[in-house]
Amino acid sequence: MSMAKNTDTPAPRISVIGTGYLGATHAAAMAEMGFEVIGVDTDPAKVAALAIGEVPFFEPGLPELLRKHVSTGRLRFTTDLAEATALSDVHFICVGTPQQRGSNAANTSYVEAATVEVVRNLTHDGLIVGKSTVPVGTAGRLRVAVQSNLPSGIHAELIWNPEFLREGKAVADTLTPDRIVIGGTSAASEAIMREVYAVPIATGTPVIVCDLPTAELVKVSANAFLATKISFINAIAEVCEAAGANVTVLADALGHDIRIGRQFLNAGLGFGGGCLPKDIRALMHRSGELGAHSAVSLMQQVDEINMAQRQRVIDLTLEALGGSVLNRRIGILGAAFKPDTDDVRDSPALNVAAALHLRGAQVIVFDPEAGTTAKKIFPTLGYADSTDEAVTNADVVLVLTEWPEFVSADPVRLLGLAQGASVIDARNCIDRAAWEQAGWTVRSLGRSAQPTAGRPVFVPA
Repeated sequence: MSMAKNTDTPAPRISVIGTGYLGATHAAAMAEMGFEVIGVDTDPAKVAALAIGEVPFFEPGLPELLRKHVSTGRLRFTTDLAEATALSDVHFICVGTPQQRGSNAANTSYVEAATVEVVRNLTHDGLIVGKSTVPVGTAGRLRVAVQSNLPSGIHAELIWNPEFLREGKAVADTLTPDRIVIGGTSAASEAIMREVYAVPIATGTPVIVCDLPTAELVKVSANAFLATKISFINAIAEVCEAAGANVTVLADALGHDIRIGRQFLNAGLGFGGGCLPKDIRALMHRSGELGAHSAVSLMQQVDEINMAQRQRVIDLTLEALGGSVLNRRIGILGAAFKPDTDDVRDSPALNVAAALHLRGAQVIVFDPEAGTTAKKIFPTLGYADSTDEAVTNADVVLVLTEWPEFVSADPVRLLGLAQGASVIDARNCIDRAAWEQAGWTVRSLGRSAQPTAGRPVFVPA
């Protein structure tokens, strides 16, 4: 593909390398925007499932979008990277960058391998677009690898276009992003990217054009800021408990300040998942390599505050049961790290459940979507098929993921099922007054043990 933009040329054909959470969503969205797309993965079973619109994870709206465009013929999946590369002009790298074992550093080997393999299989000029979240400096190294592996007579350019997907809202975030960042472009590759994203650009989505290092830093910096915001309100929650204040009402008051905003100010069990913990630790590691020690100190404190919240919930559980959970039945509502996903990576909810199990508790977990994935990681825990089953005969109930069905559950009916009358609202999401009126003793993070004025206004992150 010539890198020069020509209005007479056909629309670029797209390959998406890696069909995990990011890649599958991006491939489906590109097809929705009108492009011919080929998704590539090394796992034949995953490719076969995606080809019929089956997704190996829970993401609202994605299966329908996949089936729609597999049916239209715009979207297909293959394990043959050479074929996909030959048939495409723009190649999105969407493979994972997990945390390295024994280190906070991100493992970029999959990104490096995928990029080099695409380059070696190029049969015509192409644009390679990194979407994976990588440590700053990775793209510069990859540019060297691109040039040293190019077939004779082929021209290719590598740029970076970070993703900003939220699990549970990934389809909307891809189709109608709040910003598009492209880094390291020439005039020609910028024009191509503007064509690729013409649909959201036409609706007013801003485009930020920058250098490669800035593009690499945007996603990880955004996650680091959000993590900092969560840990900040959790640190203040400790002050609220000691002073008899209500952290939820406090967060509402802070949120009216337009410089602060209300989102990500929900005090409670803290953050988890496959992005925030990994990204702040990778930023911490890379900042140390670069000698930026203030960032290292800040991220270290954010991480420590977040992890301490899990112990706080364990402590509250011990208090509720008189100092020991041995042979006590504990109903756990929630396994996913947040609602609208089945992702249990670094899930605070499962971490707490497992810790209580190790102390001798009989733990029964229910999650509307994440039960199957949770069972694969923690098969020794007990699992229920409903909220009622998890609560039945429980000595204490823990609300650890703020699924709507837990928030709206009938406390009167649940009290009739439970053995005890204690609930620990680790997400500050239930109507405390209603539960207390029903006869429950409610404990939460950032609010004193005694009921206080001001009812919670839960705002999803």
